Formats: sequence, structure tokens, C-alpha cells
Amino acid sequence: MPHRSVPDPAPSLGLESLISGYQEADEQAATLLSKASARSCFAISWCRPPTGDMPTILQDTWMRFHKARHTYRPVEPVLPWIFAIARHAGLDNYRKARRVEARETQVDVMPEAAAPNTNSQQEGSDIDAILAALLPGQREAIVMLKVSDMTIEEVARATSSSAGSVKLRAHRAYQKLRNVFSGMESK
Repeated sequence: MPHRSVPDPAPSLGLESLISGYQEADEQAATLLSKASARSCFAISWCRPPTGDMPTILQDTWMRFHKARHTYRPVEPVLPWIFAIARHAGLDNYRKARRVEARETQVDVMPEAAAPNTNSQQEGSDIDAILAALLPGQREAIVMLKVSDMTIEEVARATSSSAGSVKLRAHRAYQKLRNVFSGMESK
């Protein structure tokens, strides 16, 4: 008898149904939800300077997500709730890294590191360089609005701010990005 592959139910199930299943201890829903939320949690990492390794941050976010699963209200959208948890985990990681950095001692000579020579790393560094021109709040607004395709209201809910504040941060980020791009074209 030929082996039939089981279709992946994640595309047909929304995050709302996955989290409902997860709250009811459905193992498959938990697995699919962790895969679906990992992308969102990774996107939020673009909002802050890199301070640690991503698997640790994702694991911390998932543990917080697991502990707070009972706080999700079914009438609310899931994505802003996930982003809020990921945002706070990222902030805590950033603060912890700053505390460690403050206690570290500087060395006189840095060891030489091999230069990365892959195009994908260079493209990633270009994006990082462009986003580095933005303030952390502006980066966060752009990533949530444009990369994660969230609405103004969802971003406001995820960042605990008003819709007007999100619009203002996004507007200022757009202005700064226009200046960055116009400077790149003139070179």
C-alpha cells in the first residue's frame, strides 16, 4: 500500500484556531502554532540591535508564550498578542545584554575574524544597515507594519501605544528611509 502524505493543516487553520487548540492541550495545534509564531518572533528581532543568539530568544519567547497562554482572549487577534510577548522577551534580552556588557572588560587587541563572503549575508547586512538608520521604535513600527503585515491597530495593541503614536513613528521612519535611499542613489 503506497504511503500517503498527510497535508499540512497549518495553511487552512488560522492562528486563532491554533491557539484555541493549544489552550485545550492539542499537541498538533501546539506544534503548528510554534512554527507559525517562530516567524513572527524572528521578525520582531529586527526591531532591536542583536544582543544574543536567536534560538535562545525564540525559546524564551515560547516559554513566556506557554506560561501566558491562558491570558489570550478569543475575541482578540492573536498576532498582536504574540508580538507583545516577543517584544517583551526581546527587551528583557536586550537589557540583560547591556548589563553584561557594562561589566565586561575591554581588550586592547581584537582577534582577527574571517570576513563573510556569501551574498545572502551581504544582503542581510544591507537591510540591517538600512534599518540601523532608524530609531528602535521606528524600526519596530516598520517591521510590524511592512514585514509582518499588521494593521495600525494591531501594532498599537502589540506595543502598548496609541494608533496615532504608531502612525507618527511610521511616518518619521518613512522620511528617514527616503533620506537614506536618496543618499544611496547619489553615490
